[in-house]
This record gives sequence, C-alpha cells and structure tokens, in this order.
Amino acid sequence: MKPILFLFAGLALMAADRASTSKRPPAAPPIRFEDVTAQSGIRFTHSFGAEQLGSLVESTGAGCVWFDYNNDGKPDLYVVSGRPLEAGMHPYPLRKPPAAAPHNHLYRNNGDGTFTDVTDQAGVPGDGFSFSAIAADFDNDGYTDLLVTSYGHVTLYRNRGDGTFEDVTAKAGLNVKGWAIGAAWLDYDRDGCLDLFIGRYVKFDPAYRAYYPADNYPGPLDYQADSNLLFHNNCHGGFEDVSEKAGIAAFKGRTMGVTAADFDGDGYPDIYVANDKTENFLFHNKRDGTFEEIAIEAGAAFGQNGESTSAMGPVFADLENNGQPYLWVTDSKYNRLLKYTGQLPFADVTQQAGIAQYTAQYTSWGTGIYDFDNDGFKDIFISHGGLIHLIPQEHSLFRNLGGGKFEDVSTTAGPFFDTKTVGRGACFADYANDGRIGAFLVNLGAPGVLLRNVTAPLGHWLEVRLIGTKSNRDGIGAVVEVSAGGAQQRSERVAGSGYLSQDDWRLHFGLGANTKADKVTVAWPSGKRQSIENVAANQVLTIREQ
Repeated sequence: MKPILFLFAGLALMAADRASTSKRPPAAPPIRFEDVTAQSGIRFTHSFGAEQLGSLVESTGAGCVWFDYNNDGKPDLYVVSGRPLEAGMHPYPLRKPPAAAPHNHLYRNNGDGTFTDVTDQAGVPGDGFSFSAIAADFDNDGYTDLLVTSYGHVTLYRNRGDGTFEDVTAKAGLNVKGWAIGAAWLDYDRDGCLDLFIGRYVKFDPAYRAYYPADNYPGPLDYQADSNLLFHNNCHGGFEDVSEKAGIAAFKGRTMGVTAADFDGDGYPDIYVANDKTENFLFHNKRDGTFEEIAIEAGAAFGQNGESTSAMGPVFADLENNGQPYLWVTDSKYNRLLKYTGQLPFADVTQQAGIAQYTAQYTSWGTGIYDFDNDGFKDIFISHGGLIHLIPQEHSLFRNLGGGKFEDVSTTAGPFFDTKTVGRGACFADYANDGRIGAFLVNLGAPGVLLRNVTAPLGHWLEVRLIGTKSNRDGIGAVVEVSAGGAQQRSERVAGSGYLSQDDWRLHFGLGANTKADKVTVAWPSGKRQSIENVAANQVLTIREQ
C-alpha cells in the first residue's frame, strides 16, 4: 500500500512541482511493464539453501548481469543463487536437500523474447553460495568474461569465444578469502587493462547465535567488519593485490553494493561502497595509483539523519541533463539521492525530489536509473523486500519530471507493481533490442521475474556500444554525451552498480521527439575524444576508439 502523506508535506511538494513545471519533459504516456517470465523460458528460482531464514548468509540474496557472451548482439542473462552449505552453516537446514543442488544459470537470448538455459554447456554453474556477478573483457581479446562472488571465494571465468568458459581464478591470482560480495570492474590507472574491486561483507561466524528473538538471527553488527580488495591487472592475464598499496585495505566496513565512476570529472574512476550498518565509503582516485577515502566530507557516508543505514545499491547518473552526476543509494530507510554541484559536499535532495516520502516504508535493494519512456529524462526503478524476514513488498517506479523532481508512477505501471515479492538484486537491459529497457529481478528464495517494457507510444532512442583500442576494449570509464534538439545527456560506461548486479553494456539515451542526435561525443579513458554528427535515432551505434 502506498503511504498517505502529511498534508503540509504534500502541499510543499505541490508548490515545488509548480515551480519546476517549465523544466518538465513533454507529457508522456504511462511507463508500463509486463511480466513475461512464463513465456520467456527463464525458470530461475533463487535458493538460500535452508528450510527457513536463519542467518545473514541466507538473507543477503543475490544479483544478476546482462552481457553478450556469444557476441551476437543480444543481451544474455546470468543469475546467481545460494545453495545448501556444509553442516553447521545453516541453523535450519533443508529436511530433504534437492537431488540437484541449486546453482547459477546462464540464459542465452534467442532474439524472439525467449531464452535457452545453456549453463551446463557453457560450464558456468558455479561451485558455491553466490551473491553477485559482473562481466567484462578483462584480457581484451574481444570476448566478455565473467566474475562471480561467493561465500569464501570468487570465480573468474574466461570466455573461450566458442560458447564456453574456463575457470582461470587460480591462474589469474585471485585468491580471495572471506565473504566476497559486491564488485566492480574499472581501469583505475588508465593503462588499458581492467582492474577489479571486490567488496567483502563481514567475518561471519556460524556458531554465534546470540540475538533477540524478534531479530530472527544475529545482524551485521554482531560480526567484525572486513576490508575490501583491489586487484591490479598486469595486462598478461593476471592480477596483483594492491589493496594495501592503494590505501583501500585501511578501511573496514560491511560492504553490500559497489560501483565505480568518475563523479568529479577528472578523468579517473572513483569507487563508492554501500555499507551495511556502517558509514559508506567514497574512495577518491588520487591519479597516482592510490585512493583517499572522503565519504564524510563529501556528505555521502551516512543516512538522511546522520545514521548508518543498511545501504544497498549505489548508482551514479546524470538526472538533470546538466553534466553533473547524482549519487543514488538504496537502503533500509529513506534511500539517498545526492546531488553533485561541481564541488563537495553532495547535497541531499531525496526529500525535495519527492522520493523519500514514498520509499520510507520499504527496504530497498536492487535499482536501475534509465529513461524507460525515452522522453529524454532518466527514471528510477526500485526493488523492495523484507530485511530479516521473508516479508514481501511491492516495488516502485519513479518518473523523472525534470528539474530534479520525480513522481511515483507505480500504480499505473502495470499489474506487476500490485504484486509483492521479497526482492533483492535487479539488472536492466534492452534485451529485446527494441529501444525499451526491461529488467530481471531476483527474489530471495523464490522465482525471479523478467519484465518487458511495453510503454507505448515511445520516444525515439539511441544506444551506444563502445569498443576501445588504446583504452580497455569494453570502454569502461568512457563518458558519452549525446546532443539532440538542444538538450544534452551524459552517461558513463560502468561495470557493476545497484545491488550485486550489472546492466546492459550499451549506453541508452531517450531522444523524445528527435529523430536524430545532432552530435555524439565519446571521452575515452585514454584521453582521446571523438565525435560523430547527425546520427539517426532508433539504432545501436557502435563506436570504435580511433
């Protein structure tokens, strides 16, 4: 049930809306999604490996990633799952374990709205209790590789280019201990080879069982915090742990979601870490191979009231088309929308934007910021679900009204938004290659949901696929600007955002009524810039670094 706002708060928002009317995009039809899971062929059910929830390991949930594993131009889906662990790990083990252990799944996109499960033939079922997946071409060979984080280890799958993967974790030197969770690919030193940031949650002790009954099980503060890891790519198939040298290891938290992007426009990617019940981290890239943690002075460490929230999914995005990014972070309370104005600290505008009042009743997890109706302004999708119990909640969709204002349009977005699930990770992609951004949602201990974007009529659009040459082949860290009809949009190619997930590798731009982009400009991590003029709308534009 959506909340009833206090009268004075509603009047204040109405006044603010009137003040920003001139900045709104033109009136558009309702954004609508349709649940197409049944006809898609995707039969994924997440497992937490036990009869009932009894620990943090079981309740954390999982994420997903869209990537093109076979280079056919169609987004394929990889979703991770938990599974029954060894004796002593589950307070309430399964009375009858399944004949086949739950595992991760790879679904090949058939291009007609259906998917085929190719997990076994690709060799990527996983071998642990998994949490997140991120994909990138770490060896620059033209094929997208896959990293999976799990309890006690990570797995790096190298794409052989023939539809199969090989486990190169040991060969690559990724010896990760502890509870690996959120992660992100980035080229922090801009040498053309992708580096890897791996977040770790807590030092979990399954034997510790002191908790209040209402809490269901010990919480994150009952366990010691852990440090995060940064691995430098040596450009020869291996990685070096530079966590100490880079200044990352000095900070211990309880990591959930991670993203890496150049928030201040200095050309080098920074790292934001959403922590659970601990202040969040913002690692600013000092451009010398080291990072400085600046979250407190940046106003990005704590919640709206100065508290340490259960922060979940971070996303950087330009929401006003002015070249300045917002930092959006889902959490267990109000969520946070932080506006960067060219200098620190960020300004917390969650309430003014019209978001905090509607989301405070939920626990928010997976999220995506995309122009779902192609009107030229990016909207916000949020997945909700119970925090420590299997309490289902409905999900939220906020339409961007322009001028930093948003409207909750969940009630008109389709029957799916009337249903309740225990949401966790979510990943977003134009999986139908029709200019509409759809989504896959992971639900804790339950079937996942594939949503198709059926908004109609729809504005024009453009998607940009990047191929680096001097830069990393995926163009991760590149910033694309699209000018159309006097408006300019900006997006950065990232690999890992939201809650334990990663979205479409192609950058999506809604163009509204414009049938072309006047100019498309790419600022590559190498420092090169290139522009293309008079680009026709409604296509996937491939730009190779010159």
